[in-house]
Amino acid sequence: MKNIIITGTSRGIGFELALKFANAGHQVLAISRKTPQILIDNPNITCLSVDLSNEEDLTQVEHFLATSWKKADAIVHNAGALLLKSFSDTTASEFESIYKVNVFGVANLTRICLPFLQKGSHVVTISSMGGIQGSMKFAGLSAYSSSKGAVITLSELLAEEYKEQGISFNVLALGSVQTEMLEEAFPGYKAPLTANEMADYIFNFTLTGNKYYNGKILQVSSSTP
Repeated sequence: MKNIIITGTSRGIGFELALKFANAGHQVLAISRKTPQILIDNPNITCLSVDLSNEEDLTQVEHFLATSWKKADAIVHNAGALLLKSFSDTTASEFESIYKVNVFGVANLTRICLPFLQKGSHVVTISSMGGIQGSMKFAGLSAYSSSKGAVITLSELLAEEYKEQGISFNVLALGSVQTEMLEEAFPGYKAPLTANEMADYIFNFTLTGNKYYNGKILQVSSSTP
């Protein structure tokens, strides 16, 4: 059984993913600002209320790893912040707030966890098709989609930097999945996949994908958006 860190577990894919790992017998560290009671009640899940945009909040994660688990087998960077707003109306602080969660949060959490990762560990970052160069883009998502492109490049660089340590970094660029965030970005649109179905894919990829991939971006999309 493995120790799995998952961010963005209050709803959607992250919530479903935390339950899948826990119900399969793995130990889960569920990180989100809001903590659902069903996760708190699960004996295989430890919940931490953490704001990923606040670097000081992440000391909770460092303390837990140092005093409890001692090691982590996988991280799933699932948390994401979205802003649907025209570029000309987006303020610098709004743009920065999206990057604080989607980019800096990923970088800072990874840095804190690195001493606890070991050969065979797998870091999976959930990006978006909107962050893929050459993919279809949508007006109003300049901050979100560009941040999702940034973590793709970051993961490629970390895969190279830590390959000698046997730590793998991969990205899943998701297409449309029926989540609250999709409804915020595309009101009224119905996606072909549920959050639970996508969580199934991410569950298996997290456990086995690093046998086949490192520093790769997999486009997990059956539709546009």
